[in-house]
Amino acid sequence: MSICEFPDTQDKQPDMPLSLTKVGVTGVKKLLKIKRDEKRPIILLPTFDAYVDLPSTQKGVHMSRNPEAISEIIDEAVNEPEIHIETLCAHLVKRLLEKHEYATRAETEARGEYIINKLSPVSNKKTQETTQIIARAVATKDDNGDIHVQKMIGAEVIGMTVCPCAQESIIKDSKEKLLEFLDEETVEKVIDSVTFASHNQRGRGSILLEVSENQDVNVEDLINIIQDSMSSPVCELLKRPDENRIVTNAHKNPVFVEDCVRNMTSGILEKYSNLPDSSMVTIKQVNEESIHQHNAFAQKNASLGQLRKEIYGDE
Repeated sequence: MSICEFPDTQDKQPDMPLSLTKVGVTGVKKLLKIKRDEKRPIILLPTFDAYVDLPSTQKGVHMSRNPEAISEIIDEAVNEPEIHIETLCAHLVKRLLEKHEYATRAETEARGEYIINKLSPVSNKKTQETTQIIARAVATKDDNGDIHVQKMIGAEVIGMTVCPCAQESIIKDSKEKLLEFLDEETVEKVIDSVTFASHNQRGRGSILLEVSENQDVNVEDLINIIQDSMSSPVCELLKRPDENRIVTNAHKNPVFVEDCVRNMTSGILEKYSNLPDSSMVTIKQVNEESIHQHNAFAQKNASLGQLRKEIYGDE
């Protein structure tokens, strides 16, 4: 029996000759096992989005080629001694351009939950914390047919922030009340020795950092930079001494949403002095307010060179 050959409707001329920026698939879930030398492998269940551009002469993309490319790249990664998710995305966008010969640009993004093991701060109870990792890659094909790839790796981490403004007003109010029955020297000693209240926020910090195709970044370093930018990390399992330690430490380190972005910037520049000035970074913080219905937001988009010049000047 002969196999019926079906027509490629996608290759026909469209009724309207309009090119499209991105066409593809979203929400493709894949089980991914990432090897690590001398460590247990990392198991992820990332969700992939994969797109290519579409010329005005093509009615549609061959959509099945996108999930097919994702499956191929995941299967090939099993044999790699060590691989990072952003590198998988870089391989994927090149594969997409190979499969879609009419395309000149491919883009992919992968998001997944990343589990880190930690101990509670006082009782040393083992706990698992969930963070989000984000990987992106873009490939472009020039007039000579050469493919150029950019890739990005990032993370989103939940932490705790304490409002400095509210805390300062409470300190001022408390000082005035204490001065009614204590001398100023004693009041200053009291203020230096106790922790003052403020309102808190659940903070969501994120970093998305561009690296060259042949460079890799340990995502746990990014997670640590984000955690350290806020008033305190959070912990899923806390006994009473742990709660006391986290709350006390957080109120000794109050930060605005703007401070978090600046702290992340400082951490990035310190950790990645080897990355070129051309590397782009997006740093973002969202604080979910406890005394307002709105949230607080801050963001910085810049190249590492711009950040270095802005902070360090012409050194």
